[in-house]
Amino acid sequence: MKFSATLALAAAGSLAAAEHNHRRGHAHHHKRDVATATTVVDEVITVYQLDGTPIPVADVCKGIKDGDYKWANGAGPAHACDPVATSTSVSVKAHQFLETSTSSAVPTTSTVPTTTAVPTTSSTPTTTSTTSTSTSTTSISTTSSSAAASTTPASTGISGGTGLTAPFPDGELSCDTFPSDYGAVALDYHGLGGYSGIQYPTMNALGTLVQSIVTAVTGQSCTEGAYCSYHCPPGYLKSQWPKEQGATGQSVGGITCTNGKLHRTNTEYDTLCIAGVEGITVKNTLGGTVSACRTDYPGTESETLPLEVNPGSIENLANPNGASYFFWENKQTSAQYYLNPVGFGADKACVWGTAAYDLGNFAPMNMGVGFSDGTTYLSLFPNKPTTDAQLKYNVKIVGDVSLSCSYVYDGTNGMYYENGTPKSAGCTVGVPQGGSAQVVFY
Repeated sequence: MKFSATLALAAAGSLAAAEHNHRRGHAHHHKRDVATATTVVDEVITVYQLDGTPIPVADVCKGIKDGDYKWANGAGPAHACDPVATSTSVSVKAHQFLETSTSSAVPTTSTVPTTTAVPTTSSTPTTTSTTSTSTSTTSISTTSSSAAASTTPASTGISGGTGLTAPFPDGELSCDTFPSDYGAVALDYHGLGGYSGIQYPTMNALGTLVQSIVTAVTGQSCTEGAYCSYHCPPGYLKSQWPKEQGATGQSVGGITCTNGKLHRTNTEYDTLCIAGVEGITVKNTLGGTVSACRTDYPGTESETLPLEVNPGSIENLANPNGASYFFWENKQTSAQYYLNPVGFGADKACVWGTAAYDLGNFAPMNMGVGFSDGTTYLSLFPNKPTTDAQLKYNVKIVGDVSLSCSYVYDGTNGMYYENGTPKSAGCTVGVPQGGSAQVVFY
């Protein structure tokens, strides 16, 4: 019997910066802990992953050599980093892991293309890994992300979202039916049957904690025992996440497939989508679409939830109420968005990306929003340490704000400003309950 072995990389991502800028401490660190899949196949396939997104063994080995990664169990598979292993798969035992080195003062993330033995989303560069030498293809245009903005809205494969107030019928819909009639928005470009992310959990012996998680890749589906996360319309957040969360800080979100039918995991809410705190919008005065991609949290914690802001349009931001939304280790949580270069739709921007493009998790700017104790906190800050890329348009926050906060690109460099004072780490405003604020792209 042979197995496919997936070696996972755990990284905290860039939310350290979000917590720093959310001065009331209501943001959280996204811990990306991913488990492995064990599948009987004709040959052994080894895949190294970050948040369920595979990465090449060559880059894994370089990361280990440079001290960026380490083997979680103390040692990697024999000969994994021999020269031949950088281009061929290696037979290993399942359930071996990679994680970021604890010697680093800040969390690190993978900065390499993905590789997988199964199909991946068509909007990111991919390589196919088998027991023979790998070959590579790319499906993103080679045009730089700093290219001239598109003058028309992007086309992306986002549909559904009707029936926002309709109670979800537990145990009635087949697991192969996406619940688009109950508020959920289908994201077909992810290739997960409309879902934004799917997690296959392994529970502890008591069934009270999720011991490990396998994250679905393109072509997989919401099957028995899976947690299936979904997107909601602008200004709304998903209401479903189970009480049983990760034993080591992993987050789990979505509805679940049980006995072939879809069920809620959080019975406090009858509907799949709930409104965020109102009053926070984003406006695009540029000539092309801007994709603001929100982290799927609780869930896979990848920036897969799209908000496409087309030229001349205004959209609501999903602003979670910290007192009633998901708690991580007894702490309130907020929402994080990735602001992408102009001219890219969600199918290119709101996916797990690579360092070759300033898109997705490599987008130049982060935006945090959350409500706590009568105040919404709204932040703009660089996507450090993931990337040094700069957004090539301006951003400002206007409205009922406690101070001025903006980002200005002068054609060569970009800088954040708080009340007119340069702030390289970004800036945060407070918006009182009942007030409003708008993030403007210009």
